[in-house]
Amino acid sequence: MDRMLFIAMSGAKETMTAQAINTNNLANVNTTGFRADFQSSLSQQVYGAGHPSRVYASVKDEGVDFTKGSIVSTGRELDIAINGEGWFAVQAADGTEGYTRAGDLKIDNLGRLTNGAGFTVLGNGGPISLPAHAKLEIGSDGTISIQPLGQPVNTLAVIDRIKLVNPSNDQLQKGIDGLMRLRHGKPAVEDASVRIVSGSLEASNVNSVGALVRMIELARQYEHHIKIMQNAEENDRASAEIIKMS
Repeated sequence: MDRMLFIAMSGAKETMTAQAINTNNLANVNTTGFRADFQSSLSQQVYGAGHPSRVYASVKDEGVDFTKGSIVSTGRELDIAINGEGWFAVQAADGTEGYTRAGDLKIDNLGRLTNGAGFTVLGNGGPISLPAHAKLEIGSDGTISIQPLGQPVNTLAVIDRIKLVNPSNDQLQKGIDGLMRLRHGKPAVEDASVRIVSGSLEASNVNSVGALVRMIELARQYEHHIKIMQNAEENDRASAEIIKMS
């Protein structure tokens, strides 16, 4: 009876893990530049003294869906999106370099260029800071130009260039902060071929309908595992009654 209970228990536990991954994807359906997480299931035997007697389910995060989201025009001068392959370089909270597709940029009260998640955007010389200006333009190569205060409209000064990188997907892994990083931990090399589109944002690549259907499927799987555990309990109780009668 314990084998039946163990299998159902492990299945219910891993179904909850899968549901957490799927729920996180669904919660970020409107997050700019978000990349959905993959999940996988497999059966593994429990090995120990004697012969293998149990099989348990295992669900784990298997990587990231690198499918590109749709590009939506906003007309806002600080909104930018990667045109094709590539990533923006930003500074994570721990000071390390990370990569994102979220180009919903803004200027904080210290003049630093950040994205909507609060990560500071990196340029050729590190974090990008902008002086007071009347107008700002971001070129397709990531070059940031401003019209200084009090200067003619046709006067533009180049401030910095956003660091754009394009490592292969198999070299990237997602951190708990949502940023991509190279697996070996070193910064990626700049790639001059990466191009951006100003006045636009890349939407999340999460399929909301698919995620909702998956949520229902996982909920039913969980209920099924619970019913098996209840059956195991009832069978155990019935067996105990038979033993008492004998």
